[in-house]
Formats: sequence, C-alpha cells, structure tokens
Amino acid sequence: MAAMHATTIVGVRRNGQVALAGDGQVTMEHTIVKAGARKIRRMYQGRVLAGFAGSVADAQALADKFESKLEQSAGNLRRAVIEFAKEWRTDRMLRRLEALMVVADTDHLLLVSGDGNVIEPDDGVLAGGSGGAFAQAAAKALVNNTDLTAREIVQKALLIAAEICVYTNDHIIVDSLPDAPA
Repeated sequence: MAAMHATTIVGVRRNGQVALAGDGQVTMEHTIVKAGARKIRRMYQGRVLAGFAGSVADAQALADKFESKLEQSAGNLRRAVIEFAKEWRTDRMLRRLEALMVVADTDHLLLVSGDGNVIEPDDGVLAGGSGGAFAQAAAKALVNNTDLTAREIVQKALLIAAEICVYTNDHIIVDSLPDAPA
C-alpha cells in the first residue's frame, strides 16, 4: 500500500476564542489525490471542535469513537479525551490506526495520539500532521508578535505552512468557538 500523507491541523486558544484550521490536501506517495478534503468538524452539539491528521479511514473511525466518548462524558472534553486515549492505546484494533487528533472547546486545546499522549500546550498553540511543525512555528510567531484573533492566526499559520510543506495546501477550513464571522 502506498504511504499516505494527509493534513496539517493547527489550533490556537487566545482571548476567549479557540480556533482550529486544517488544509485540504490528501497525498499518496508523490501524488496529490484530493485538494479539498474537510478535516475539521464540530462535535457534541457544536461545542467541541476536532481536527484529524493521518490516514483518512483511520481518522474517521477514531472520530466516531471519540464522539461516543464525548456523549458518554456529557461533553466533558478532558474526561472524554483521557478515556479515549486509554482505549486507543490498549485496544488491539484501535492501536493500529494511524492518525492524530487536535480537539478543543472554549476551555481546552488538546492533542491526542495513539501512543497514549494527551498534550495541552502551555501557550495555547498546537499543531500536528505533515506540516504541523511549520504551522506551529508560524502560529507561535503570530501569537507573540500580533494582535490577530485565534481564527486569523490559524488561517495565516496554515497559509505559511502551505508555502513550505509539500503535503500541505491552501484549501483551508477554519472553525472557531465561540462562533465568529468567517
């Protein structure tokens, strides 16, 4: 099977707003097979944002599982993430899935991976996926040197990552909480 590279996800919490952005590129080896994939979605009555990077089928399976954990925890993001990470790491089938998630509500921004990691950044900036390091560096610079909103920062950070990372494009989906104008 060809190696798939899919997605850059970046999240920022700033001034009471949290925003996630994801690019739309899906790549198989050296070929772009899709430019406009949607990898950011809302969960739990629109109160949680989730972004997925990695294998598309794996990310979808994990999203469905995570959404059920959110329902079980009545929308408590921290509790849902911890339970989800434990299951992802220990379940024989789930632990083979290759993806990562960035999830957020108005109080928390978290990265979750299949090796059991749950990371909440000290500075309100997180990124993952193929161009994650580029997007994270750009977002950190923008947070520290501008007055832009979280939504504006994730958009600009992904545009910068798209200029550098061949697995990241500029077909960007942004969502934020509380809801902000597009």
